Amino acid sequence: MSETLLEALRLLGTFDAKLMDIVWLSLRVSMTAVVAGAVIGLPLGAWLAVAEFPGRNALVVIVNGLMGLPSVVVGVVVYLALSRSGPFGSLGLLFSPGAMVIAQMMLVIPLMAALTRQTVEDAWRDYALEFRVMGFSRAQSVATLIHDCRHSLLVALLAGVGRAMSEVGAVMIVGGNIDNVTRVMTTAIALETSKGDLPLAIALGIVLMGVVLALNAGAFQVRRWAMRRFG
Repeated sequence: MSETLLEALRLLGTFDAKLMDIVWLSLRVSMTAVVAGAVIGLPLGAWLAVAEFPGRNALVVIVNGLMGLPSVVVGVVVYLALSRSGPFGSLGLLFSPGAMVIAQMMLVIPLMAALTRQTVEDAWRDYALEFRVMGFSRAQSVATLIHDCRHSLLVALLAGVGRAMSEVGAVMIVGGNIDNVTRVMTTAIALETSKGDLPLAIALGIVLMGVVLALNAGAFQVRRWAMRRFG
């Protein structure tokens, strides 16, 4: 076990080319999915927090339920949509990083939307009357609340990052786990462990945990700074 750990540390210390390729692809795919998911999920959640229409409660329940959507189900749906006989087969995205981004987006959007809705809805209860007095439209209210709650919404963003980077099933289905093309940290860890190549799997696991911890530490510092500055 000690030899395996030492070899994993050697791979990290020498910035092993294979390891770094997998890490950079993972970061590129997951961060693209999180940014794109935030563009859709944050406004959607904020809109649900302030909107009033028949069926709103049912839609909220659906969005909350989709937070636990099994990744393999998402993988199958995206696979069918992007396969040669699917509606988007002509795009040629199947077994590419683009397909993996789409799958991860489908996982992070409902998560971000649900967390954003709860955060913004709490703020809406406090400021709804002021917005009405000032004549704000729903769109203006949503934009203002997202801005005012931006530090609290870091939680939603971090949840999206964690969901995207820890995902295995969906990206395995739509990406194919192709070496040097679609092999990301989670799928590589699963593959290398099954092959018995534990040093690479351990090294990737350390990097994955390090990225998640670094992001959480950064968000924690941002929130502390915001609380000190804005109270």
